[in-house]
Amino acid sequence: MHYVSTRGHAAAQNFSEILLGGLAPDGGLYLPAEYPQVTSAELDQWRTLSYADLAFEVLKKFATDVPEADLRELAHKTYTADVYRNARTGEDAGQITPLSVLEEKDGSKLLLQALSNGPTLAFKDMAMQLLGNLFEYTLAKNDAKLNIFGATSGDTGSAAEYAMRGKKGIRVFMLSPHKKMSAFQTAQMFSLQDPNIFNIAVEGVFDDCQDMVKAVSNDHAFKASQKIGTVNSINWARVVAQVVYYFRGYLSATTSNEQKVSFTVPSGNFGNICAGHIARMMGLPIDKLVAATNENDVLDEFFRTGIYRVRKSAETYHTSSPSMDISKASNFERFIHDLLDGDSERVRALFHKVETAGGFNLAGGPGSDGDEFTKIARFGFQSGKSTHQDRLATIRDIQQRYNVTIDTHTADGVKVAREYMVPGVPMIVLETALPAKFNETIREALGRDAQRPAGFENIEALPQRFEVMAADVAQVKRFIASHTGL
Repeated sequence: MHYVSTRGHAAAQNFSEILLGGLAPDGGLYLPAEYPQVTSAELDQWRTLSYADLAFEVLKKFATDVPEADLRELAHKTYTADVYRNARTGEDAGQITPLSVLEEKDGSKLLLQALSNGPTLAFKDMAMQLLGNLFEYTLAKNDAKLNIFGATSGDTGSAAEYAMRGKKGIRVFMLSPHKKMSAFQTAQMFSLQDPNIFNIAVEGVFDDCQDMVKAVSNDHAFKASQKIGTVNSINWARVVAQVVYYFRGYLSATTSNEQKVSFTVPSGNFGNICAGHIARMMGLPIDKLVAATNENDVLDEFFRTGIYRVRKSAETYHTSSPSMDISKASNFERFIHDLLDGDSERVRALFHKVETAGGFNLAGGPGSDGDEFTKIARFGFQSGKSTHQDRLATIRDIQQRYNVTIDTHTADGVKVAREYMVPGVPMIVLETALPAKFNETIREALGRDAQRPAGFENIEALPQRFEVMAADVAQVKRFIASHTGL
């Protein structure tokens, strides 16, 4: 299995060669030269597998240069009941991503796939725990070191730091928008005292943080001298790890491969739903992939109109589903590459236009950049938008009807999913976090605090360690260089 850049000007590489990096040298994102296919016989065989064994079966199609015995061991080291222990109910104990029926109505079925049972109570743990083990394995084989540089709007940072804390040969430098995460999210990151963890609070929004990660990635000399890698979803290994739970959700919701399901995915950076797109391209019988956005509705606008229009920092809303407060979706380039049938030169031109003109238009007609909007339906994508009032109403409704508390991002997903349910096709909403991470809004919606898993009762009161900086690439580079020990 070889990987190529969405922009076509980087040499093909294998899985291990792209594992520790982020952007390709030409500024594009890595994709497999062709998607591996899954047969009906394989799906039948996978129905009875544990999550760890299913992860191994999916991953070995992509990591063909990693010895299978090592890959199997890494999967079993990662996906254990001890690591993913925060399941909602006792009967879910030992299940990594338990699926539950939320409601059935007029032949339609709405299900919730719990992805937040890991150590930081968010779906990012599903990939990040594997990434930490893969990094450590690869670095140990080469007696190497890695300085991870990433950006977070809330959950990626804590998931990365908890996965990498104490790992040999690894330091983590994580950017986050200053005072724009929930109190719980902030405390999860900033309370870590491990000497290999560095938190930088940036005076700006998430897109400013993400832009700085890309700028450092594109400074090839600095990246090489400081041994910079990334854990953001521009990292291919992180996205492919998320593909696994789409297979698990489908296999848990169906009894035969003739059945289809749809997924609704709270979406900001397009990484989570991009994994669903990859699963569908591999042959998983997915009917619709529904992107649920908040007030920062760049993706919803594209899937409704064919116009991709990024917002400036001042136009990016700070909302009660802050992990989706993103106006420039990094992983979107991977989908556009597939939408354009792999035309890397057009991809390069379109995303150059994003940087210079703020977006592009594939709706056809005078002045547009193409007419591929008509092809989007072939990939199963639909979209919708949710607001703060929608979130409050959905959280209250789900609590009153089913005695289930959901977080703000999952509420965005449920609200939009209900708009696209059809009889005979189960709709699975991907849960993104436990509600305790967004207690301010839970209290506003329900008049009480969200329940907290053991060990998180007073996390906000812990001492915090972080640096506040301007959105200045040069300043951040100086900080990294002075703390890497290289």
